[in-house]
Formats: sequence, C-alpha cells, structure tokens
Amino acid sequence: MKKINKYAIIVFLCAFALRAFAFENKIALYGKAKYEGDFTHFSYVNPDAPKGGRLVMPEYGGFDNFNPFIFKGSASGTVAGLIWDSLGVTPDDDISVVYPLIAKGFEQGENYIDFILDERARFADGSKITADDVIFSFDALIKKGAPIYRVYYADVEKTERISDERVRFYFREGMQNKELPMILAQFKIFSKKDWENRDFAKPSLQIPLGNGPYKIKSFQAGKYIVLERDKNYWAKDLPSRKGFFNFDEIRIDYYQDTTVTLQALFAGNIDVREEYIAKIWQTGYDNNLVKSGKVIKKAFEHHNPAVLQHFSLNLRRDKFKDKNVRRALDLAFNFDFANEKLFYRAYKRLYSYFTNTGFEATGLPEGREKEILEAYRDKLDESVFEEPFTLPDNSTPSKMRANLKEAVRLFKKAGYEIVDGKMTNMKTGEPFEFEILSNSANGTTFTRVLLPYINNLKKIGVKAVFRNLEVNIFKNRMDNFDFDSAIVSYRISAMPGNELKEMYGSKAANVNGSYNIAGIQNEVADDLITKIIAADEKEEYEAHIKALDRVLLNQYYLIFQWYSPYNRVGYANKFGIPESKEKVGFQPFTWWIKENR
Repeated sequence: MKKINKYAIIVFLCAFALRAFAFENKIALYGKAKYEGDFTHFSYVNPDAPKGGRLVMPEYGGFDNFNPFIFKGSASGTVAGLIWDSLGVTPDDDISVVYPLIAKGFEQGENYIDFILDERARFADGSKITADDVIFSFDALIKKGAPIYRVYYADVEKTERISDERVRFYFREGMQNKELPMILAQFKIFSKKDWENRDFAKPSLQIPLGNGPYKIKSFQAGKYIVLERDKNYWAKDLPSRKGFFNFDEIRIDYYQDTTVTLQALFAGNIDVREEYIAKIWQTGYDNNLVKSGKVIKKAFEHHNPAVLQHFSLNLRRDKFKDKNVRRALDLAFNFDFANEKLFYRAYKRLYSYFTNTGFEATGLPEGREKEILEAYRDKLDESVFEEPFTLPDNSTPSKMRANLKEAVRLFKKAGYEIVDGKMTNMKTGEPFEFEILSNSANGTTFTRVLLPYINNLKKIGVKAVFRNLEVNIFKNRMDNFDFDSAIVSYRISAMPGNELKEMYGSKAANVNGSYNIAGIQNEVADDLITKIIAADEKEEYEAHIKALDRVLLNQYYLIFQWYSPYNRVGYANKFGIPESKEKVGFQPFTWWIKENR
C-alpha cells in the first residue's frame, strides 16, 4: 500500500477551503447570473448616453428631512437613492443577483460574509469609504432606524472590521437565511464622520454627505429639492453604473395632488409624470401638445410584481376580528363596476399577495405546496384545502345583489342582525360603522371609487365614511395604527424574503411604524415565512411562498384593489430613451437629453 503524505493532505484541504470561500464578484441567490465575466453594462441602458441637461419631476406630499430610513418625519426615498450608494446593486433584469458597487467582491464562509470594498470608493468630499463607515451604517439602521431594519437584519449576530477595506457580518447560530448576504449588500452606506455630531434618529435638514451619483445643491423644505450630478463620482464608469444618471441636474417639485401635475407637465413646469388615473390617461392627453409630439404619452411594459394596493382592515379592532365580517366587506366592493365605468377597463384586479410574480396560489393546493400545508392542517380552516380563493364576481346587477345577500348571511354568522336598517352587533348593541382613510395625493381618484362602495355597504346596514387626509397626517395615522380601514399600497419584491416578517409577521403587528399595518398575527404564516427565508432550493422556495399566499388569502385580511402591467408616463419630447427588449418599465435615470430636440 502506498504511503500517504500527511502534508499533501493538508495542502489539499487548504486548497479546498480556499475554493469554498473564494472571492466572488457577485452574489447569486440560486447560482445563476445573467451577467457573467467582465460585462461592461446592464442591457437596458445606453452606455454611450450623453451627459448634461436637467430633469424636473414631481413627488407628492412634502419633506422635513433627508433621512427616509427613520421612523420620524417625511423624506424622499428617490433622493436617498441618488445621493447614497450601497455595497452592491441588483439590476431590474436580473433580480436574484447582486453585482459590485461599493464592494468590489464578496467572500462567504459557513456563518459569515465578507464584503471587500473597492479601494477607489469615495464620499462626495473625496474621503475614502471604509469598513468603519459600513459598520456605522448598519448599526445606525438597526439601532436608530425604522423598525423594519431590526426585523430585516435580525439574523446578523455581529459585525467585525477585518481591515480598512474588508468588513465581516457574522450570522446568528443555526441561521437559515439564504437571502441574507444579498440583502446585506443593499443597505445604504453613510459617512461615520459626517454623523458624529448628529442624531441619526432625529429628522434634520442638514445636507448629508453622500457617496452616490448626485449631491443636494439646494432645497426649500416641503417645496423642492435640486440635485446636481457629482462629476467626480468615483463609480460612474463601473459596469453597474454605466449608462445611468445622465442629467447634470435633477429637480424634484412637491405637489399635494397627482392631478395638478398634468397641467404642470403641459405648462412646462415639470418634464415627466407617471399617470395613476385611468380616466385621465384616456381623456386628459387629448390636446395639441400631444398631437404635435411636444408631449409624449407612452405606456412602458414591465414584468414587475404588482403593487399590493388594497383596503387595509385594522385587525387590532374588534369589529374586524371575525373572518366572516372581512369577507362580507370584500363582497360589497364592486371592482367590475369601477373598471367598466371609471377605469376604462385599464386595470386588472389583484388576486394574490404576490400578483404578477409567478408565486400566486391558484386553484386547489397540489404537489409540494399541498404537502407543506398538510403539516398545518389542524391549524388551518378546512376551506384551505377544499375551496380555491376567488374574487367576487359583481359583473351584473343580479350578481351584485346575490353577493350582498351573501354578505348579510356572513354578518349574521358573525353575530350581527339588521335592526332598524343598521347592521347591529347583537352582543353589544353597536351598529357596524367604520372609517376609510386615504391621503390627499390620491384622494380625488378614490372618491369616485368609494362612493359606490359606501352605497353598497349602506344597502346591508353598514355605515362607512371616507376621509381624505394630508400626506403627512395620513403617514402618522398609519405609523400609529390609528385607523379602521385605509387605502394602502406596498411594492412587492420579485424575490420575497426577509421583508415578509415585517409585512405579515406577528412580531411586527404591534411595532409602531412597521409595514404590518393590518396587524396580521398568524402562527402558520410566521412558520412559513421562516421556511421561505431558509429555503435552499428554488422549488422549495416557490412552494412555500404559494403556501403562504394561500394561508393569507383564506383569511381575507385585506380587500384587493387593482394593478396595471404598464407604467403610464407623459413626458416632454426632449429625452433619449434606451432601446431595449427588456421589460423593465419606467426608468427615468437611464434617460438623457436629446442633442437635436
């Protein structure tokens, strides 16, 4: 028998370890990446787009600080995304992969990930971005930031500065969270020195030091913010930044109502606006500016997850605790009428918590999804297995009447009777009344939709009142869960993961400022979320998301509204737009000023 050289074994094991924890120039959630090797730019940009000119665009409400990552105050997420960069970036056409930005590479161990910072990375004042800045930023978010960050990064045990250009994040023992390295690459990096004499948790209009493509040039609180392109931006030629951020100046003007900005576009006060109202999209652009081509009207197709726009029901209030009541309120909402008479058939109704992602629970559970749900059978309604979730069909008057009758039956099942024309709780004697809140940016739109809904509720003895609040007041009411029902919308991740704990997890239900506005507390949903985050294989991941969707749908926690597979945009005819087959929707920061306009 040949003698084995123990030193050769040691060398082999060391080599194996180096391969296992080797330097990577991307983080791919399930091993596949669209951009391999030395790619030069993302496919939906023009890498040769000229720089220069100005873009003026609207936002709604106001602002009283520049930090949208805290609980207090109002700040622009758009501005934050332009003045601060993150360790990595995920393109809109490869959503499960992170590519380098401030970090030029990544090394993953069994219970940690290292981010290797690009030695060229700089803040806008020329100072170097170091591991200390990364650690400060992470600590600021979880200790003083909005509650979502403590939930989002709960599986990080500690951070460690390995060197000036290397920072390590250790994971909690036994942690099963495949997505965590990817989401750690996406938080914004602040300057530790810049925040030395300021409290991160307090709103402030002191201009912060950034490291992104733009700097704040001037502003008037609540009115406008002007950003100027940082011509010394260190990352401007990186593949993940090439072709983006072509305007020398971006001005954001604040409005209280989306309808006002249409006239601002036609008057030349703004350059671009996204249209949220189907009627205006159909009728509001019929003028000489559009006919002559001075203003362009275009629908940009996208494959983005549908925004989860809905009537949120506050489950913390006794009147909404019974599933039968929630389902009855859903039956009274006539989307078919609204789409036909008000929306010009421009919308589809949401039918899942994950509409347009491929993760929707449809039909009856089968295959791996059914196996997953079987483990919780004793904790679920039998209807989860026997009745597919369906939306009410109110497409004809007779169907609407039948659904209102069913709504009355469900109220009776929950202990209500109609007394003197009022739906009355037979235990307390209280009539069923509730208030629906919206904010002033979209209140005009919803007034038209709410009046028929309120009228349908009145027919079954339920009194509903609609109130339209200023944006900042509305936000404060939502943060403190001070509402009966409210019109709320969330952007849904194309790869749902950690954020699900904040949106639907029981622990977030009573944390002021959390995204679990409805107050959902469901132990099966909690367990499914944990398993979604831990899933190693894509098939397991998808099956668990569908199971979660089915569990949430079965409880009628919210009343779905509508979505569009397009971003509808009106804009001045002075922009160049990349030619791309990728359906990435409205991407104004890839545009540029045309030379011959």
